Amino acid sequence: MRIPNNVLTFAGSENLKPYEQFVDYYNHYRAMNGDTKVEYQKISEAGREISFSEKEDQLNAALKREILRVAGITNFDAFPVASWQNHPTLRWATFAVVSAMIDMILPDVLVSNVGSYSEIRNIGWGDIAQFTVKPNELFVVSKSSRLGKRTTELHKWYAGEVTVSPEPRQMTVYVSLMKVLDGKESLAEFVRVMINSFAYSLNLDIYNAFSAAMETIDNTPVTGLRVAGYTPEEFARLSQAVRTWNGGAGVVAMGTQVALSHVLPDNANYRYDINSEYTRLGYINNYMGTDLMVMPQMADLSNPFALRLPDDRIYFLSPGSQKIVKVVLEGSTLSWEDDTYDRANLMQTSTMYKSWGTGIVTNAVAGVMTV
Repeated sequence: MRIPNNVLTFAGSENLKPYEQFVDYYNHYRAMNGDTKVEYQKISEAGREISFSEKEDQLNAALKREILRVAGITNFDAFPVASWQNHPTLRWATFAVVSAMIDMILPDVLVSNVGSYSEIRNIGWGDIAQFTVKPNELFVVSKSSRLGKRTTELHKWYAGEVTVSPEPRQMTVYVSLMKVLDGKESLAEFVRVMINSFAYSLNLDIYNAFSAAMETIDNTPVTGLRVAGYTPEEFARLSQAVRTWNGGAGVVAMGTQVALSHVLPDNANYRYDINSEYTRLGYINNYMGTDLMVMPQMADLSNPFALRLPDDRIYFLSPGSQKIVKVVLEGSTLSWEDDTYDRANLMQTSTMYKSWGTGIVTNAVAGVMTV
């Protein structure tokens, strides 16, 4: 995994081990939750299998050492833990390390979830994110004139510039710094949940932008790229049209597992056995030369047990062409904490700030089918 520049500047190249441990810990968590594409350490340095809970314990100890290093504190054990909870430098260092951990993981999580149709760009605070859109067309070729003309109709490419403006978001949580420093609460788990929360909100913004764009696609009968109703013929036509109008780039049909399960031959004699990929996966990996890709479903947190992504849409796009959605992450994650004694229960509120923006900026052609 590439280390973000702000994390490298904050930690220094000689102090990256806790951050690399966190990457391994988070990848292990993702693998436990069904992500088969991530790699993580399975064998410890002692040569035995290492569990997720062991990694969490080791990571919490490493995070505590890193926080003390950043705070410049070398005599932590000389005083009771309770006496440290109001130390301003220690409080700052704790959440500065937490912010760096978020910045270390979040871009990679986004790429794995929405990278097939999104381009993710990191910019500094106050920078401008401009994207160039080049025309997706060819020059006209005319027959030479018999009337002595030296030139024909003139053509020139004109590229467009689109700006995506980030907007700040914030998340406020309760935390007991005393319990964290004393090992009573897991800082690693706390950071993991914050990353998942930011990732959920970002993924939702990205998908909403993508879905809104796909609903504006032309639906002219016979030639349109927005089609209602699945048939093998229309599936092949959409795939062929998107591939052709994107200059021959490869096409994938993308949807939820339920949506892709509708992609089947309409032959009444079609059969599949217990070992077929349709039985194992719930969909066909490749149909009529087009790869099928499952979009990770999202929970609708405002409606218990409901899902966010529609199960009746299949999207056709070329991942190798210009991405449809542009995502801009501005600056590093920031945090602000109130004082330890502001509340009778000695709990603090920590507010994390992350700034991002999304926009539709592309010259690529895409299609959508309602099943």
